[in-house]
Amino acid sequence: MPELHKHLIVACLGSSTTAGRGQVFNWISELARRPQNARFRFLNFGVGGDLASNALLRLPRVVAVQPSHVIVLIGGNDILASVFPNVWRFVWLSKRLSELPTPEAFGHHLVSIARMLKAETSANVALASPPQVGESLDASDPVQQRLNALYRRYSEIIKTVADEERTAYVPVYERLRDAIEAEPGPAFTGFRFWPFYRDTMRWLLLRRNGDEIGLMNGWKFHVDGVHLNSRGGAIVVDLVQQFLGPAPTLG
Repeated sequence: MPELHKHLIVACLGSSTTAGRGQVFNWISELARRPQNARFRFLNFGVGGDLASNALLRLPRVVAVQPSHVIVLIGGNDILASVFPNVWRFVWLSKRLSELPTPEAFGHHLVSIARMLKAETSANVALASPPQVGESLDASDPVQQRLNALYRRYSEIIKTVADEERTAYVPVYERLRDAIEAEPGPAFTGFRFWPFYRDTMRWLLLRRNGDEIGLMNGWKFHVDGVHLNSRGGAIVVDLVQQFLGPAPTLG
């Protein structure tokens, strides 16, 4: 009987957290392994470094597969590029952006994404808030303070768009924030590319997994302060599972 439902496609649109490559926890693969999701085929539309404007440009690929469900998890790179000049330079060159990302522009792009999905597919759409970067909610460090404020603001924007466009809302930021509040970790005080390359070598050459690398780096819910380990990723998995629902009852 489950074979009849193999055509149901779940499209996951986002950046590196969604792509789930290397040492980054792959929440899509975890969902695909669950028996209650045997009726779904999960398609990963995550591209590392993408901002909301990039996700919008790639949306026709999502529409083309005519999914039954779409999860949009975007916004983290919009925040990072607005806080860290080196991230902005990187995405300006690699993603061919012309304007520094702002909350207002992000909201505009997200509305366009939601409306295009509703107009050109019959999918159940969920907009997810991005997972917090850093693990200190009451940090004295000004960088972490700014990140905390922006993650809160962007999540409020996403929830507002979800309410106004009548899509589901997946509160990843809120659930991770609650977990961090109960068990705080280090502040994220600066963005350097070298540690990410180093962690990739740890994964590739030393065969360390994301949880092991996260412990080496001193994080509790992240691999590197930005990308989630299995503890942080489990929050995404459980929330998306709630959106997808349980396996259908036979009989």
